[in-house]
Amino acid sequence: MTFERGEGRAVWMLALTQALGYACFFYIFAALLIYWQREGALSGAVIAAGPLVATFVSAVVAPAVGRAVDRGQAVPMMAAGPVIGAVSLVVLAVARGEVGWFAGWAGLGLAQALCLYDVCFGMMIRRFGDEARGAITRVTLVAGLASTLAFPAGAWLAAGWGWRGAVWVAVGVALVVMLPLQVMAARALERGTEAAVVARDVARLRWGDVLRMPGFVGLAVLFSLINLNHWMLVNHIRPMLEALAVRADLAIVAASVIGPAQVLGRLVLAGAGARFSTVAASWVTVGALVVAPVFLVLAVVWPVAAVGFAACQGAAMGIITILRPVLVAGSLGQERYGAVAGMMAIPGLASMAVAPLIGTGLEALGGVWLMIGAGLGFAVLALGVLAARR
Repeated sequence: MTFERGEGRAVWMLALTQALGYACFFYIFAALLIYWQREGALSGAVIAAGPLVATFVSAVVAPAVGRAVDRGQAVPMMAAGPVIGAVSLVVLAVARGEVGWFAGWAGLGLAQALCLYDVCFGMMIRRFGDEARGAITRVTLVAGLASTLAFPAGAWLAAGWGWRGAVWVAVGVALVVMLPLQVMAARALERGTEAAVVARDVARLRWGDVLRMPGFVGLAVLFSLINLNHWMLVNHIRPMLEALAVRADLAIVAASVIGPAQVLGRLVLAGAGARFSTVAASWVTVGALVVAPVFLVLAVVWPVAAVGFAACQGAAMGIITILRPVLVAGSLGQERYGAVAGMMAIPGLASMAVAPLIGTGLEALGGVWLMIGAGLGFAVLALGVLAARR
């Protein structure tokens, strides 16, 4: 794709700030979880509920955030997000009890909604239209390394300064690096966006209108099934592989493959360009989720096959991150993309939040194979939904 003057640089700047945002506001939980557990100030249930609170807040505000994107208000949100996220991290760093913990995560949920993928991709859909896939791919190539950044950085900082010191460093990164670069890049893209905004129509958009849009329910179900499959299995990957008698060191390698596999999947999609249509990419992505459990069966007799499972899961989710906004804009229109995507985010976020809980329940009810079978079932259902959309 071809960028106007300064827009190419703005896209790469957003790629960097999205990586930092996900590292500081999202993956910080997994990166520092072990230190919160060791401290023992909060119960395991309270600690685990923090990200659920963040997800709930993100889901509640997502429709309003989407409408604001459609009205051309992305720049203020991209500025507010890092500030709110930094303040929320400060709350986590200084809080000593449950109230501060939940308040901090509620703020992080708001920050995630205001300045991460959904708003970023909404700006790109508004600016580049049908050619947005190229810009979105560039962003996700870099942002996909957020977990690769968060885990070693969190461990190194926490080892030297404690987990509170690591959180304070994240505060500095959000305010000193992420905030100015993100605002600068957002302004560059907004300058190139047409001034005409469908503010009046967007304001009138209601759930009934959205649900009647041809294709909305199908896409919402598709993305929810994909989230249920991925987040249920990936969140249980260590205990799941342990139950399959996969060695601990090999299980760690498999878990570490997911992030790089996301980037590799996106590189393949970027390299294929227009030769690999969105429809074809969707089939390959969901097909990979169907194939992934086969590697878990093989892992019983050939443990290294667990790496194949992680690679399929990672590559599939890496590609779907790009396809999701492209499918929504292509199927439901670009004019109201922000509002529609914001409403579609609610079932997607809800499924992501409950997936680990479903996995825990299934494992307790029938063992690890029941959970794996359910994951396969979600993937097969997603394949059926995809076929029904043709």
